[in-house]
Amino acid sequence: MSTEFENLGKLEREARAVLEAAGNTQALTEARARFLGRKGSLSSLLRRIGELDATERVRVGQAVNTSKQRIEAWFQERRRALEEQAQSHALDRYGLDVTLPGVAPPRGHLHPVTLIEREMTEFFSSLGFSIELGPEVETEYNNFEALNFPADHPSRDLQDTFFVEGGHVLRTHTSPVQIRAMTGRQPPFRFIALGRVYRHDNDATHYPMFHQIEGFLVDERVTFGDLKGVLYAFARHLMGPEVQVRFRAHFFPFTEPSAEMDFSWQGGWLEWGGCGMIHPRVLENCGIDSERYQGFAFGMGIDRTAMLRFGIPHIHLLFDGDVRVLEQI
Repeated sequence: MSTEFENLGKLEREARAVLEAAGNTQALTEARARFLGRKGSLSSLLRRIGELDATERVRVGQAVNTSKQRIEAWFQERRRALEEQAQSHALDRYGLDVTLPGVAPPRGHLHPVTLIEREMTEFFSSLGFSIELGPEVETEYNNFEALNFPADHPSRDLQDTFFVEGGHVLRTHTSPVQIRAMTGRQPPFRFIALGRVYRHDNDATHYPMFHQIEGFLVDERVTFGDLKGVLYAFARHLMGPEVQVRFRAHFFPFTEPSAEMDFSWQGGWLEWGGCGMIHPRVLENCGIDSERYQGFAFGMGIDRTAMLRFGIPHIHLLFDGDVRVLEQI
């Protein structure tokens, strides 16, 4: 057997030393190729086994294969060690300490208007009021005529109302829901209606789109005193037991008598909304006998209530989508 085959032990020792010296997986792969690759030392020996005589071929072939298996085992052992070393380094640098308390993801918040809407709805539901909804694109009849607005009323001008095609408008108040809810029904009933309304207004306390809540009750022997009692209770529910409410005579086409409501706030008075006894003509427009039945109605802005409750100085902050504002609520 030639000298090259006789020095397998030396070749194994050299291979083991080279594999152990490899500092990363790339160097380790290159070291393996040096001995076990297609042009490696052991691969060259295996190709030359055919040059030996028959008596030597089997013995030398077994010896070379045994060396190959040993070198492959050392390679796998060193690769596992390098992988564990890399993993340990990564864990030390980037690992997650599972014993530390978790970081809670940011949570969403209900919008201030939504919070006030829910609180208002819960209050009136406790008094037996049901909820009525209506379309935001409304007929001129439901928005004006059925509510006793004369044809020359200022609110029917382009500078106050958004008109759309087909004799429709973007509703300017939630009062059209009264018409839809009362038509085809006979008292007694009590409803609230809330949602978006639209007007040509845009300043610190007004926005082209805003939210209103409307309440109305129709029955026999309903009085203005009943209306005041409901609104006193409502104001105290929203603003606290110390709040005061006052009523100032006013005019609305769909109520008679009518009043503006104010509530006490930081030593003064703030306008809150309008109210009154439903005009007999409105009841008649809905097919209700105004000689037998009376009713009251009231409405106020939800957005302004939210601004006062949460100390928001400008109504645009409610709708500009600034998350920093909403996170403070």
